[in-house]
Amino acid sequence: MAVEQAVQPPSYVIGVDYGTLSGRAVVVRVSDGAEMGSGVHEYSHAVMDTALVAGPFEGTAGLPLPPEWALQVPSDYVDVLRTAVPAALLAAGVDPADVIGIATDFTACTMVPTTADGTPLCELERFAGRPHAYVKLWKHHAAQAQADRINALAHERGEQWISRYGGLISSEWEFAKGLQLLEEDPEVYAATDHWVEAADWIVWQLGGVYVRNACTAGYKGIYQDGRYPSTEFLEALNPEFAGFVADKLEHTIGRLGEVAGTLTAKAAAWTGLPEGIAVAVGNVDAHVTAPAAQAVEPGQMTAIMGTSTCHVMNGEELHEVPGMCGVVDGGIVSGLWGYEAGQSGVGDIFGWFVDTAVPGSYAQAAADRDQSVHEYLTDLAAGQEIGEHGLVALDWHSGNRSVLVDHELSGLLVGQTLATRPEDTYRALLEATAFGTRTIVEEFQRAGVPVVELVVAGGLLKNRLLMQIYADVTRLPLSTIDSEQGPALGSAIHAAVAAGAYPDVRAAAQVMGRRTVAAYLPIEENAVRYDELFALYSGLHDHFGRLETPGADPVMHRLKAIRREARSLRAGVAPSGTGAQGVALEGVPA
Repeated sequence: MAVEQAVQPPSYVIGVDYGTLSGRAVVVRVSDGAEMGSGVHEYSHAVMDTALVAGPFEGTAGLPLPPEWALQVPSDYVDVLRTAVPAALLAAGVDPADVIGIATDFTACTMVPTTADGTPLCELERFAGRPHAYVKLWKHHAAQAQADRINALAHERGEQWISRYGGLISSEWEFAKGLQLLEEDPEVYAATDHWVEAADWIVWQLGGVYVRNACTAGYKGIYQDGRYPSTEFLEALNPEFAGFVADKLEHTIGRLGEVAGTLTAKAAAWTGLPEGIAVAVGNVDAHVTAPAAQAVEPGQMTAIMGTSTCHVMNGEELHEVPGMCGVVDGGIVSGLWGYEAGQSGVGDIFGWFVDTAVPGSYAQAAADRDQSVHEYLTDLAAGQEIGEHGLVALDWHSGNRSVLVDHELSGLLVGQTLATRPEDTYRALLEATAFGTRTIVEEFQRAGVPVVELVVAGGLLKNRLLMQIYADVTRLPLSTIDSEQGPALGSAIHAAVAAGAYPDVRAAAQVMGRRTVAAYLPIEENAVRYDELFALYSGLHDHFGRLETPGADPVMHRLKAIRREARSLRAGVAPSGTGAQGVALEGVPA
């Protein structure tokens, strides 16, 4: 008589994706990557970019912020664990006891100043009214003056690491934001024991251990070849900044897919998950998406397209790509060089146009067709011939991340007439973002990093017109991820590796990730016509953006400075990001 084997229950992992406005948790089956259920939590405090909002302490609400600021409240991140994870478990209908690991990803560079035990300074009453005590979101661009000084000094001293970032450090990154903190609120800076990426802070809350992830350390923290910028370099920036790395930044580095800790009793109570399961090392939302899209081999560029776009890809060799956001050994998967570039505004630009420049008659027409305004404008734009609108735009409404790395640049639209319609402008903006991606691709190609496939993830892949435009403009086959939760699925893949279900991320991606290969192919007739428009885009790009070249026009920089000064006068605060040493806010030293 045969003895029946006991059937082992399936195992699951949780991936949690922290975006700009919300966090999403997804329950994923380890054996095949099937997404069983999800939950979402929108941040109560959203993004604070004009004033502080009401918090746990009186007297903080309404405090004005200077231009180019973007802050968040860290308790919103914990609330995602309290609400989205249990909701995902409920939707999935799985037994929490069958969950073997959890992993998270985050927007970057998003920085949290904390005490030694990880308490955010904004949660201390004495700092509740101090803007610098809050989380600086990735799109906090008020440290541009500090970034400019870092770049100038790095080139003056011949620092080798600057070439790993395309020759320029962004105002969004750890060192620029840290230097701004020192120079605008030295008391908060002095109280900061750890200058922590949010990606690592949330893992700290889950696993009880502070581990810096290799991804953000390399791409946003100038950590190359096992070291940070020298004490001598930091001292030359500002004598008080000399100890920044040793005192506030440097910490144990965790490789991607490794275990950072195990779920604490407190975090288990928040999430409803078993205490002691694996908590993976943190990661960045863009980089973690590449495995989910099965796009981790050299030549595959993954474009995560949402409010902004991040371009990531692997290469077998180290090359210096002008204007890239960074290249890091093992920055995406072990054994390959991970490259990053990006566009600061994409979906944000389309949303801005719809919210501010489309007449009510279009909104009514869209409603009559049971469409969103975006869908309605897309349908109208799709009926046009390429170039019929007579427009070309620059996609710099949120500055330029790659290849110019200049957040003082701004948007531009050329060719408007009294006959220009909203659908004309909308299509021109769609095309401008595609031209921006082609600019990045061509820079990689010229630097010796071949791009053979564009793989798209993120919410914008739903727009079929936009996808075809990207294929035509870049002349690349365009594949699409087969998941609406790419970053969360990618995090789940890392959780499975951390829990020991797969030997490494590449192996897990082959089983748990998925994509539709060549979902869109370039149409030669369209590509030829876009070549002409791209040439016009490139001329404007260099004229307004490459300020080091003869004849370039710094008008965008001048307009930003005028705007910053005027808005600061109206708000009654000192302008930040223009070399000012103080922010004239209550309780903040000027």
